[in-house]
Amino acid sequence: MLSVGRLRVLKEVADHGSFSAAAEALSYTQSAISQQIATLESESGLTLLERHPRGVSLTAAGQTLVGHAEGILTRLEAAEESLAAIAGLRGGRLRMASFPTAGATLMPLAIATFRAAFPDVELTLAEGEPEQIVPRLRAGELDLALLFEFSGETPLEQGLTRVELLQDTMYLALPRAHRLAEKHRIQLRDLRGEAWVQTSSSSPCARHVVRSCHAAGFEPNVTFESDDYQTVQGLVAAGVGVALIPELALSVVREDVIIRALSPAPPVRQVIAAAPAGARLVPAAPAMLQVLEESAAQYRELAEGRWAGARSTPMA
Repeated sequence: MLSVGRLRVLKEVADHGSFSAAAEALSYTQSAISQQIATLESESGLTLLERHPRGVSLTAAGQTLVGHAEGILTRLEAAEESLAAIAGLRGGRLRMASFPTAGATLMPLAIATFRAAFPDVELTLAEGEPEQIVPRLRAGELDLALLFEFSGETPLEQGLTRVELLQDTMYLALPRAHRLAEKHRIQLRDLRGEAWVQTSSSSPCARHVVRSCHAAGFEPNVTFESDDYQTVQGLVAAGVGVALIPELALSVVREDVIIRALSPAPPVRQVIAAAPAGARLVPAAPAMLQVLEESAAQYRELAEGRWAGARSTPMA
């Protein structure tokens, strides 16, 4: 197989017309240039240069090989530039996915921040639940994902690079006229006998709500299910049930719904960012992981003040 390095030497000799000029251009010795050409002629089995007292010229075989070498070297230079662009975050792409509530809160701020810093990186975003996203992440269809998990469950992102972003507390949603709306400390066991509205029974959040109710000593009476948290709020407002809703899903709260924190320890889900480990980690992923950490900290700071009232007094 012909050596790319020796093809580059042949092209320099052809461009400059002598071994000495090519050696100067490549910072080689003239002897090294001569050895490289001799080896290339041996590899090809043809004479590539004609030696003259004042320099060299290409034979027909040499002209043919230099013609191919120019195309090969041009493509290699383009490949090197593309890799350098990706390494320097001046190009490439980052394929992301998020569960819906984080996609509506954390991800927009992170994307805007990332684009301002790295405008040439192509970003894409898909949406799904963690159990749908993780297989795509492992299969190489995605480069980074926002996921959530509850304590007591097997971590979804085992074997992946993991960054913990924030704890997403689940708050109690009550209709404004509910008997517990003015109570300052509500425990989960106080909701025994209530009708419940929750996400579909197979969803991680619904499963955790049921586990939490079991730990409090009762089986929740689930009357309605919806994976749209605005629909859940609407059903709560209509008085057909109570619900536990993650904080990330409460960016908009209806005026006819009261949001309260459960005491002493409300259910919490851990929001994480996950990406493939090792060689499969694309260059843009570490930068986005850092941006997501910063966005999560900013969200947490803003949310602290907003939800402080829900821990002590009724809050709409």
